[in-house]
Amino acid sequence: MNFKKTWMSFGLIVCASLLCAQTRTGSGQSYEYQIGAKDLLEISVFEVPELNITVRVSENGMVTLPLLGEIKAEGLNRADLEKKIAAMLEKNYLKNAQVTIFIKEFQSKKISVMGAVKNPGEHDLIGRQSLLQVISMAGGLSEQASATVIIFRQFRNLPSQSLVIKLDDVLLKANPKHNIPIFPGDIINVPGSQFLDIYVFGQVKNPGAVRMKKGSDDVTLLRAIAQAGGFTDRARSGKVLVTRTEDGGEKKIHVDVKDILRGKSKDFVLQAFDVVFVPESIL
Repeated sequence: MNFKKTWMSFGLIVCASLLCAQTRTGSGQSYEYQIGAKDLLEISVFEVPELNITVRVSENGMVTLPLLGEIKAEGLNRADLEKKIAAMLEKNYLKNAQVTIFIKEFQSKKISVMGAVKNPGEHDLIGRQSLLQVISMAGGLSEQASATVIIFRQFRNLPSQSLVIKLDDVLLKANPKHNIPIFPGDIINVPGSQFLDIYVFGQVKNPGAVRMKKGSDDVTLLRAIAQAGGFTDRARSGKVLVTRTEDGGEKKIHVDVKDILRGKSKDFVLQAFDVVFVPESIL
């Protein structure tokens, strides 16, 4: 597939719009990242620099702040924790406290990258990561990668989602809307392509075994003949013979490739281990 050739070129694409921790689900509902253990938070209080701090969430989900001591942060989203800290400051120390939190690292969360990548398995989701960055984290695509990625996603209190992304849209077309943000718990699956072994003999330029990659399109007779170099000048394209093994026996199918080329019939779909024979013209 062409997208593999452009993997290194586009592997570092990051859309500025992905730098927000909030995204919108397919149902139109929004989802805000929930803080967890080991996340690194940058907390700022407007016009009170003494209270500005960068702090990591403890294993038990707490952060320790000046004046306020320990506060439960785990399970809250950024906006809720801002409101919580502001309310505590206003109670005893400040009027109209304005608190801003920036999540610098998402150390608490993990994702799974499966299928046709070089290093499949569970990975830490550190920082804001897009689809391309996560695939790169898993070592990039393997040679068996298909043209799509499937993302399984489950948000709290929201229905699960299955998102299908075409890699060509991200890599070749460089469409940033498909380079979506990845969230904790996501399962990214890159299906492996299936290969069909076809045997093409007779009047083609490169007779022999042909390995065909089965993607979103069927493996067809025209594709197999093209991969075998095409017809020779002596080919009898109207009498191509396909031999197929079925139920322990052989089935012979005659195909008129001339009719396919003229649009009079559909291209013939091949199966694994079909034998294609192109006879010589009697002229």
